[in-house]
Amino acid sequence: MSLETHALGWTTGRTVVLQDISLTVRPGETLGLIGPNGSGKSTLLRLMAGLLRPSTGHVELEGRPLAALPRREIAQRIAWVAQQADTSDRITARDAVELGRTPWLSANDPWSPADDAIVKGALGDVGMGDLAARQWCTLSGGERQRVHIARALAQRASVLLLDEPTNHLDVHHQLSILSLVRRLPLTSVVALHDLNHALGCDRVAVLKAGRLLALGPPREILTPELMRGVFDVCAHILTDPADGAPVLRIHPIH
Repeated sequence: MSLETHALGWTTGRTVVLQDISLTVRPGETLGLIGPNGSGKSTLLRLMAGLLRPSTGHVELEGRPLAALPRREIAQRIAWVAQQADTSDRITARDAVELGRTPWLSANDPWSPADDAIVKGALGDVGMGDLAARQWCTLSGGERQRVHIARALAQRASVLLLDEPTNHLDVHHQLSILSLVRRLPLTSVVALHDLNHALGCDRVAVLKAGRLLALGPPREILTPELMRGVFDVCAHILTDPADGAPVLRIHPIH
C-alpha cells in the first residue's frame, strides 16, 4: 500500500515546522527518515498517520486523501508507534498488545480465537511471549517499547509508522526489531537516530529545518558532502570485510 505526501506543511503559532514535503512511500518498502533533532521527523510521521491536520498540502493513502477516510479505516490500515507512550492503568503486556485489535472489533465481530492467535504471534515476534503476563509498571523502558511495537503488529495494518523505535533498546533488540520491520510485508516509514541503521533501509529521506533535502538509496544519498552539511560531521561509507555490509564511519570535523 502506497503513502504519499503532497506539498505537506505544518505550522504552530508563528513557527514553521515542516514546509513543502512531497514524497511517495512505495508499497512494501522501508523508508528511513533521518535528520538532526528538530528537523521535523516526528511531525511528518504524525501527519502521515493522520494524527495532525496539515497546515498546507495533504496526505494520500493508496491514492485516497487521508482526511476523507473514516478514523476506523485509517486505524485498520496505518499502525503508529510513538517514541514514548505510557499509562498509569494496571494492565499487563498482553493487555497492551490486545489494544491493537480494537479497530477490527465490533458488535458483529467480537473477540475471537483468531485475535488471540494474532496477539500471541505479535508478542512472540518481538521476544515478549514469556513476559505477556507481566504488569506494565514492572517492565523496563526497552520491554515497553517492544510491547508497543507488538501492539502495532497486532493491528495488522498495511502501513507501519515508527518514530525512533530503537529508543531504550539494547543493541541486540535494536538489530532484531529493525530486521523484523524490514522482513514484514508492509510499507514502513521509520524515523532513525542511528545513521548506520538507515543503511539497511530501501531508501532514506533526509530532513533539515523542516524541508526535504534528499531522497533515495542510502548509499547514494549519504555522501560526505551531505553528512557535513546536514549533521556537521565527517562521514564515509566503508565495507565490512567480514560480510560486505556497508558501515558508516563518522567522526567530528576538526
